[in-house]
Order: sequence, then C-alpha cells, then structure tokens
Amino acid sequence: MTTPSLLASAWPTVAVEIAPRRVTAVAVSRRGRGTTVLRHATEVLPEGAVTANLTAANIVSRGVVIEALKRVFDQLGTRPTGIGLVVPDTIAKVSLIRFDKAPPRHDDLEQLVRWQVRKTAPFRIEDAQVTFTPGAVFPDGGHEFVVALARRDVVQEYEAVCAAAGTHAGVVDLASFNLINLVLATEKGERPETDWLLVNVTPDYATIALVRGHNLVFFRNRHTEGDEDLAEMVHQTAMYYEDRLAGAGFARVILAGAAASGGAWPLGHAEQIRRTLESRLATRVDAIDPRPAAALRDRIGAAPDLLDALASPVGLLVREAA
Repeated sequence: MTTPSLLASAWPTVAVEIAPRRVTAVAVSRRGRGTTVLRHATEVLPEGAVTANLTAANIVSRGVVIEALKRVFDQLGTRPTGIGLVVPDTIAKVSLIRFDKAPPRHDDLEQLVRWQVRKTAPFRIEDAQVTFTPGAVFPDGGHEFVVALARRDVVQEYEAVCAAAGTHAGVVDLASFNLINLVLATEKGERPETDWLLVNVTPDYATIALVRGHNLVFFRNRHTEGDEDLAEMVHQTAMYYEDRLAGAGFARVILAGAAASGGAWPLGHAEQIRRTLESRLATRVDAIDPRPAAALRDRIGAAPDLLDALASPVGLLVREAA
C-alpha cells in the first residue's frame, strides 16, 4: 500500500516530523533493499507552539519551531537540501471513497474525486490540497480510493518553517499513513489477507486505522481529551469492524505514539494505554518498532519513547518498500 502524500517529489534520505509536542529528524542510508538509521535527533516543543487542526493556523510559535528544526539538523550534522516531512493527522480529512467504475484517465478520476469530497469538505475545495491513491478492488468491479484533503495554506505553513530552517520539504505526508507503511515494510514475502489495527495515540489526538491485507479499509482521527475518549473510539471501531466489515478478528494490533508524549504524560502511561487496549479488544497489543524496517546503527537497545519518535519519519523513508 502506498498512501497519498499531500505533496511529493524525489524520495529523500532525511525525514522530519513536526508534531504538536516535538520535532524529530532522521537520516538514513540505503544499500540494496536494506535501510539503516545513521543519525536521529528530537527537540521538545513548548505546549501550544504547534496546534494541529484543519481550518486555522497551525504553526503558532513560528520562531520556536524554526529554531527547533535548526537544532535537530545541527545534531544530525547536516543541513539537507531536501527532506520528507511528516505532519499531524489532524491537519487533514481522510476519506475512503468508492466508485462502481473508475475513469481510466487520471485527470478524469481526479475531477471525480474532487467533486465527491467537495460535499463534505470543511472548507472550499478550491483552497484544498487533494491527493488520493487506489485502495481495495471489489469482486463487483468497484474501486475504493484513499483520499486526503488539507487546506493548502496549512500545508504551506509547515513547508515555510522548513524553508526558513534551510531545507525544502519535497514530500509531505501524514503521521499515521507512515506508521502504516512502516508496518507493511517490515513484512517479508507476500502479505496475507488478514486484518490488523493501528492505534496512534498522542496527547492531542488519536487515530485508528484498519488495514485488510495491504489496503486501508477504515480511518478515523479526532482530538481527544483523555483515555475515555480513546476507549470510546476503540469500542466504536470494533463495532464497525464486526458489523460493517464482517471482521473475523485482528491478526495484529499495533500501538504507536503513546510513549513519545514530549513529557505530557507521566511515566508508565503508555503501558497503561496498551493494557487498556488489550482488555477492550481481547487480543495482544504490540508497541510499534521501526527496527525491522531500518536498523539502528551502533545501538543494541532503544527506549520506547525513541522508537515511537522514530516510527513515522522512518515509515516515510521506507515507504517505497511498503
């Protein structure tokens, strides 16, 4: 599965994630089909510096974010000319749209997609960055597409702070899309047509994504105010999975984000979330781990917060393998 990037060009070897509570940068090397993390750095942002939402300004403290970007580049020992940029899920509206028959020409398909999402867009479609990628194909010939819709000026805010820090964001993509691609990149050989669940939890929002084989079949994100909101999201998703998707059970449940809270949560809170999910879903929940997709050089072990922080940027950098 290749999820839709909000903006894409040549594939980079450095990725940056700008999250509401932190900035993380990762540099990799590629040799054959193998990827190795050469260097990484994280800077914690003060609360309120980045406020990720659909319809208002996101980069509230522009100078703070620019300086954080410069510091992570200094720690990498490079000022890359081009990077891949990971942005919060909540800056975009993600939809799964089904057509009984998709137009063969890309331009015609793009017009059809834009017309379809116009109905539910929270802002003018003329102001939107709309990207899409093929999803599931159904026995009756129907096609589903994963569509990401974001305000163009919001995306440009993130691009602009990167430019002010001396680099160009040639690829812009959502955090959870890259977590999905990270998990898919770790699978060896053919992907079985099983169902698995991604739960991406941050202090500011939560995203739940269902993947069937290599196709995204359900995606929901929203701002959360506590573990009760997350529990309700999980419950609603499980009911939808059973009732609407004829779910037979999850082969895997992956928890991401909870450990890299930037100090917003106390120690042990990520483990509490994991146990709550296991209780709700009656299945094992594993923490996300980027190391099967990209080895960490000169590091035998890694703390959960580091693995969480690296996951989305590494997912973007190994996306072509997903």
